Amino acid sequence: MSREEYLEERFSLVTDRIFEIKDEEKLPEQFLGYFKKTADFLEYLIRLHGKIQDGWLKTASLEELRKNNERLYQDILPEHYETSYANPAYAEKLLGKEFGPLICFLEAEIRGLIVFVYENRLFDMTVILELFVQIYNLLEESPVSAEEVRESLYWYVSDYSEEMVSRRIREAVDPDLDFAVKIIENSDLSDVRYLYQFGEYVTQNEEEMAKFLSEFSQEEIDKMARTFSEGYRIGFVVGKKDLSKKKTVNIRYQLGFERMVKSAVGQFAKMGLRPTIYRSAVHAVNRNGQNRIGYYGAVPNRQYDYDHKEDNALFFNQEFVCRKLRVMQVAYEQVKELANTHAGPAVIETFGEEPFEPETKAEAWSLNPHQQKLKVTYSNEAGQIVNRYIIGEERSFTIIAYPVCEIGADFREIFKETVRLNNLDYHLYQNIQQTMIDVLDKGDSVHIKGKGANETDLRIMLHTLKNSEKETNFENCVADVNIPVGEVFTSPKLEGTNGVLHVSGVYLSGLYYKNLKICLEDGKTTQYSCENFETADENKSYIESNILYHHEFLPIGEFAIGTNTTAYRMGRKYGIEAKLPILIAEKTGPHFALGDTCYSWSEDTAVYNPDGKEIIARDNEISLLRKEDAGKAYFGCHTDITIPYEEIEFIRVEKEGREIASIIENGRFSLVGTEELNRVLDETC
Repeated sequence: MSREEYLEERFSLVTDRIFEIKDEEKLPEQFLGYFKKTADFLEYLIRLHGKIQDGWLKTASLEELRKNNERLYQDILPEHYETSYANPAYAEKLLGKEFGPLICFLEAEIRGLIVFVYENRLFDMTVILELFVQIYNLLEESPVSAEEVRESLYWYVSDYSEEMVSRRIREAVDPDLDFAVKIIENSDLSDVRYLYQFGEYVTQNEEEMAKFLSEFSQEEIDKMARTFSEGYRIGFVVGKKDLSKKKTVNIRYQLGFERMVKSAVGQFAKMGLRPTIYRSAVHAVNRNGQNRIGYYGAVPNRQYDYDHKEDNALFFNQEFVCRKLRVMQVAYEQVKELANTHAGPAVIETFGEEPFEPETKAEAWSLNPHQQKLKVTYSNEAGQIVNRYIIGEERSFTIIAYPVCEIGADFREIFKETVRLNNLDYHLYQNIQQTMIDVLDKGDSVHIKGKGANETDLRIMLHTLKNSEKETNFENCVADVNIPVGEVFTSPKLEGTNGVLHVSGVYLSGLYYKNLKICLEDGKTTQYSCENFETADENKSYIESNILYHHEFLPIGEFAIGTNTTAYRMGRKYGIEAKLPILIAEKTGPHFALGDTCYSWSEDTAVYNPDGKEIIARDNEISLLRKEDAGKAYFGCHTDITIPYEEIEFIRVEKEGREIASIIENGRFSLVGTEELNRVLDETC
């Protein structure tokens, strides 16, 4: 019997059992409601799988597709979430403190079935359905302990991690896994019904974006895509990396942008690159907190994502970590040729969604202190494995951002301005920024002082230039890997970098922070606070989980001065400052990144500015530890925190404690040669 035949037999047996469970009354009353409700949902999915295999998606009307999509995701939508078993608070209320978190975990894993039904992933469908039946059978026995249920969930993740993790790794580098690519290349993209072939949640926002882009001429679409693909190519040129060695590029985006993606695929093909376009992970073993890496549709409920960001607390122990790392090593070895010729990601970000302030629920899974430390260890070791096969010194990336319709009534105007923003005069900014760098390189530190209620007071230490004719501390960042143009940045020395970083309000990775304050000593975080929650402990925990990612401290990995006053003006003009993605927001003022430097995993690769000078500030005292132990050198995160111009009193260059030049005074650029930037700022006011 072949593997496929074996899976089909298992799938047939387990689906028959699901149909029986829906009508049974054998469980204790405590669990009966959940299993009957979920069995009914599973039956719907099983029958939908058959319809999809028979070609229903191609013949269904738009109204039928919308109705089906709503049925698939309705349980976790905000209006239904309060009475959903996927809500940890509700699950615990109905099932108790012991069983509630376990069933809530199970429910989140079951929701992954939706996309597997669309992709016809028989293995994934079968093992999830079998898990549901296994837990049902356990609870039929009386009495049964919560620990027995937990063990079943643990061994499900552990036993199938090899298949799940290996598949995820292959998706990133193997262009023959082309489920999404086929939809993009073979569909009529003027007919929004194609959006419903992915299995993702689709709203009016995605439909309207697809319709909006269908209004563009092919020439206009190609131009947008060319900004994106050329930025990627130029990133290799500037980094002196050989793109001709590479065969694949990973494209990440949100549904609705398929016309641009299709054009980009053609442009990358002319560079010799085939696309890998994989879905944001759904298995607990592969999910990365609440971050969606890959392609995805609308987010049904960001509170749901936040509630389940640490579901791995159920299974995350030393034994599991060792197993997953072994699986990763074996999986990459199996695809080492594909991995070695992978060029890196090309990302289309979106912005404009309503900002989100999460509710922290005590009932949700959360990593304990031991697991938090273990996760840090795992992240470091996993990063080393990835870097051995997708070599950091040989890969690059590019990121571009566009607004979505949800941004409001001014969407069309904002979109047009964003397109213009992404195509600003490369050489104008290059020259202005070189003027700033020439002055910054004369100092040994930079002093940043906040204005008014902003309590920022930081001294950033710079590396010593041995030969100022050939070396520089700051990269002149124009429009290649980070689109749009507009910043100069460096990796500061840690020793002597001291002070307070404060911002009155900021969104980081989609989460809001009110009065965020971080103290640095010798370039490392020591104290931190915000005012999101009632107690200091809650606020501290919020920062530790979502900015520090459970590290005991983070170093400052980057200091930058954003110069894109045009982006700043756009934000102020339309009142969308809070909705701008970090890609754009970081260009609208000075910013500071906590975590790894901008050159992590490729510090030994020489980088040069357009004037020919080598950027020598690629390391700091912590990243240099990679020469002894890479596990001590990297943190696996890089979070930019931007202070808007109006909250800056000054940015001054100092030498041996004495001021020698001023870059910004009272929120305006004060250096001769940077006047053009102020013209846009003055128009804003």
